[in-house]
Amino acid sequence: MTKIKAMVFDVYGTLFDVHTVQDACEQHFPEKGQSISSVWRSKQLEYAFLRQLMGQYEPFTQVTKDALHYSLEKHACRYSDEIIQDLMQAYNQLQPYEETKQVLHHFQNRKLAVFSNGPHTMLEPLLQHAGLAEYFDAVVSVDEIKEYKPTTAAYAYVLKQLGVKRNEVLFLSSNGWDINGAANFGFHTAWINRNNLPADKLGQELDKIYHDLNGLKGDW
Repeated sequence: MTKIKAMVFDVYGTLFDVHTVQDACEQHFPEKGQSISSVWRSKQLEYAFLRQLMGQYEPFTQVTKDALHYSLEKHACRYSDEIIQDLMQAYNQLQPYEETKQVLHHFQNRKLAVFSNGPHTMLEPLLQHAGLAEYFDAVVSVDEIKEYKPTTAAYAYVLKQLGVKRNEVLFLSSNGWDINGAANFGFHTAWINRNNLPADKLGQELDKIYHDLNGLKGDW
């Protein structure tokens, strides 16, 4: 295998647990927090994919807010602008997974990068709040080119930003759609399969599959 020169991490669901936002949802809407969080996340992804297909790009901040509105309306919740603002702020303070910081520290001799559908206005507060910003050599957002993952244009952009060849990149994501998009582009891939899901049937072969980020330490 070609020597890996850059490890590129997805953010939401890979480094950070998106469902830690359910605590904030629960505070505002008792007994509905988990369900609100679940619908919020599924609609967030759906809206990003649909906007990409329709050629109607909006920053992930707006997509996330629109998905939150949908989830609250689906749950028949009465809400104010202040509640929306509070829940959006909670999304910038998601908790990293237990092993995240230790694993990033382990690989400090490598070029480490973040590549996310989130814009810098979401990513930078998130990484700073969790104390992870110092571990990364680059933070790259699709917002810079207005092309959501998993388009090939998105992966080509991060490749250009890092100045390496595609077979010198190890791409890591917990999201099946993202890891398959990266494999399709030609990156080496490590799927962080936190929920023990079956592999997607998209014709892609993934290099490695791990339950969490700790598995990386033994192979790379």
